[in-house]
Amino acid sequence: MRNCHVWKTKTEDGRKREVRAGKFGKKWRLQSKCNGDAVWTYHDVPELEDLLVLHDVLWRKYQRKHLAWEDVAAVEQMIQDAGGEVPLYD
Repeated sequence: MRNCHVWKTKTEDGRKREVRAGKFGKKWRLQSKCNGDAVWTYHDVPELEDLLVLHDVLWRKYQRKHLAWEDVAAVEQMIQDAGGEVPLYD
């Protein structure tokens, strides 16, 4: 997948969690999997925390001219739709 972004975090109980975000057409799709899980969990409604991390990942790629602004703007809209506040960067 060309437009796929991956990051890893730890859950509250200390397990490693990998999150993948991919864009197909104009729709973002997030999936996650913890260590030891056999299958990926697809999130129809992504968690706000994952959207904020995705925004950070995309923002850094946009700054290096590796990503179009439309991708960042789409995730910002998803954050606002989820009731979150879009982080501001200098």
